Amino acid sequence: MEGERMYLSYSIGIIILFSIIWFAWKFTSRKKNVPCPSWLYWAVELENPFARSSQSKSIISGLDIEEGMTILDIGCGPGRISIPLAKAVAEHGKIISVDIQQEMLDIVQRKALKANVHNITVVNIAMGEGKLGDYKADRAVLAAVLGEIPNRTTALKEIYNSLRPGGILAISETMFDPHYQKKQTILDLVKAIGFAEVGFIGNKLAYTVYLKR
Repeated sequence: MEGERMYLSYSIGIIILFSIIWFAWKFTSRKKNVPCPSWLYWAVELENPFARSSQSKSIISGLDIEEGMTILDIGCGPGRISIPLAKAVAEHGKIISVDIQQEMLDIVQRKALKANVHNITVVNIAMGEGKLGDYKADRAVLAAVLGEIPNRTTALKEIYNSLRPGGILAISETMFDPHYQKKQTILDLVKAIGFAEVGFIGNKLAYTVYLKR
């Protein structure tokens, strides 16, 4: 009985701790870039079974990818989507994995080496600071990242300018992320930039919206 009480107290304590971290992370990110800590990379890698529309397989399915394409994976984290994207574009294609944390990019490179994938280039920059200009792509992905960027409009303009005409941006969101962005919020942001919605999968719990340049 005493052991059960201790276990219950421990569980409640963990829930409270994660709740505090969740809300602190959410509100701090409104003012500055506060990405997921690199030591939590294992959590970012998980394909949430309750958020199928934001799983890597689902995101990729709506991008109409062809071999040889160049794709930007922005806020790539540990490469949950970068690795399958690299396989989808094949050896003549290229994935540009962008992240603010070099530690995450190091993980991407280790995973790529282990998977015998050699068409990933890692780029250590922050979005919304005008540093993406040198990179051009046919497709781009923002998976559970947009809410972490303080200047979302500037970041989306950067992506728009980096995409070739007809290029597609996939923005994926899930309520399990403290930086969750509603679909309408995203559409309001991209309307003035020039993006047009061309596809959507999911629901309020998890979704991916596809935007064409």
